[in-house]
Amino acid sequence: MEMELSARITQWEKEYLGRGSLTCKADLLRDLAIVTLQGVLTPAEYDLATKSAGREQLKKYRNNLVESGRPQLEAIVREVLGRRLISLHTDISTKTGERLIVFRLDAAWDSGIDKP
Repeated sequence: MEMELSARITQWEKEYLGRGSLTCKADLLRDLAIVTLQGVLTPAEYDLATKSAGREQLKKYRNNLVESGRPQLEAIVREVLGRRLISLHTDISTKTGERLIVFRLDAAWDSGIDKP
């Protein structure tokens, strides 16, 4: 399931955001799915992030993009894990180009309770 979630998130990035990360790794822990994406920033974004105002703009813009794709991400979580999404948390490092997405699920991913 971790590999499937990673593949689906990478596919979503390419289709929705226009480019994918260099690597994507998902880890399942109780009622959390933690997705780590490496290499999500473009060279221009790294340049923009060298200034404080640029970092703030970049983080806000990238986080807004993920939030705008929340319906698709909810569908991916439901299809892959059979769980509904309770909350989504994300942040990006403008220094390393790494993004973390934490999905909080309505039940543990392996609880056996089938949710629509």
